[in-house]
Amino acid sequence: MNRGGSSPSAAANYLLCTNCRKVLRKDKRIRVSQPLTRGPSAFIPEKEVVQANTVDERTNFLVEEYSTSGRLDNITQVMSLHTQYLESFLRSQFYMLRMDGPLPLPHRHYIAIMAAARHQCSYLINMHVDEFLKTGGIAEWLNGLEYVPQRLKNLNEINKLLAHRPWLITKEHIQKLVKTGENNWSLPELVHAVVLLAHYHALASFVFGSGINPERDPEISNGFRLISVNNFCVCDLANDNNIENASLTGGNFGIVDSLSELEALMERMKRLQEEREDEEASQEEMTTRFEKEKKESLYVVPGDTFHSFPHSDFEDDMIVTSDVSRYIEDPGFGYEDFARRGEEHLPTFRAQDYTWENHGFSLVNRLYSDIGHLLDEKFRMVYNLTYNTMATHEAVDTTMLRRALFNYVHCMFGIRYDDYDYGEVNQLLERSLKVYIKTVTCYPERTTKRMYDSYWRQFKHSEKVHVNLLLMEARMQAELLYALRAITRHLT
Repeated sequence: MNRGGSSPSAAANYLLCTNCRKVLRKDKRIRVSQPLTRGPSAFIPEKEVVQANTVDERTNFLVEEYSTSGRLDNITQVMSLHTQYLESFLRSQFYMLRMDGPLPLPHRHYIAIMAAARHQCSYLINMHVDEFLKTGGIAEWLNGLEYVPQRLKNLNEINKLLAHRPWLITKEHIQKLVKTGENNWSLPELVHAVVLLAHYHALASFVFGSGINPERDPEISNGFRLISVNNFCVCDLANDNNIENASLTGGNFGIVDSLSELEALMERMKRLQEEREDEEASQEEMTTRFEKEKKESLYVVPGDTFHSFPHSDFEDDMIVTSDVSRYIEDPGFGYEDFARRGEEHLPTFRAQDYTWENHGFSLVNRLYSDIGHLLDEKFRMVYNLTYNTMATHEAVDTTMLRRALFNYVHCMFGIRYDDYDYGEVNQLLERSLKVYIKTVTCYPERTTKRMYDSYWRQFKHSEKVHVNLLLMEARMQAELLYALRAITRHLT
């Protein structure tokens, strides 16, 4: 449980939160609120999700057809606010976990566990521990990485880099995995593993970003498993910040303020559209705006708008509980800004040089048939999904906003689109939304309900879930682009 060689006496300064199982510092004087909120999400009122599920028979059909657990789990319930997308998600997930593919079924679930452990996502770990055993996995492997075959253990490095700094992945990492004698990975197996890792890193972002509650277990008297998901960070618990006493427009947020915030965003969208039609920025100006946005993202740090302690203090809260850390190595390794201050400049990934559509898609399909089509359908679905509404407004074209969200995630991972004006990101995404995006995408386990509540205060919960779907898929695609580019370079 100790990290970085800290002494047993240092460990005495910490305790295990009975609510979210996160290791907490005793000197923070935590007052832990009692049981987690009812319903699938700690952030969304139960009645909103339940209403969506009762009216939509399609959701129940999809669960029967594509759920590996055979039940309507909390992730599916929250995603069912967008049934069209849910179908694409469940089909692709079912394919990578259950259909013909290069990897044995238990290995697929163990890789999901390894991926979820990078973000301490107990919800996904619990789910796949069950699935691992159901598909014939060897129980001893659940004691930790030292009990698994060496070839699975060899995935550690690529798991770590994909989850936190995918731009560091090179063809040498690929060569090391495919040329290790008896423990080598074939390229189809490796592509299958990479798709699973990227999928579950991104899904951890959705779990934390949507405040997914632990599954109720009918066999346990209080309905909850002992290890529950980290929905609440230290600050939320200290402030008893749960869904029962923090409404979207309550507390510090004035309804008038949030309404004017909505009108201001609509006005900015309209103005940007007019400017776009009047004149196009030069290529040089577009490059400058990307670099500016990339550098500015350095100063968007989780907690900077919501908490009293500085960013550097986060290191104290990154101790990983032993039940999670057994599935990973180097637990202290985390996200670092692509454009770090004072460091050697990393080359930007120019999206036009290696695109999903022209390069990644065909490589994935060639080495792991059909998954490319399913992933492509899922990416397109979330990117184009719209109801032409924004809060109370109807007949609104939200394309500009969806693109800004997707491209901002890629910007934080050093991916640039030559044909996109990054000035739009600053115009459309307010600071509290940027903090939320960066937290959910790069440090999901630190997401709090206060962050979720703080942006777009007049928007519906279903619209915020749509944001989380966009962030999840943008993150998954960014990880895949870096990994697949490295595989392509290995092959050429």
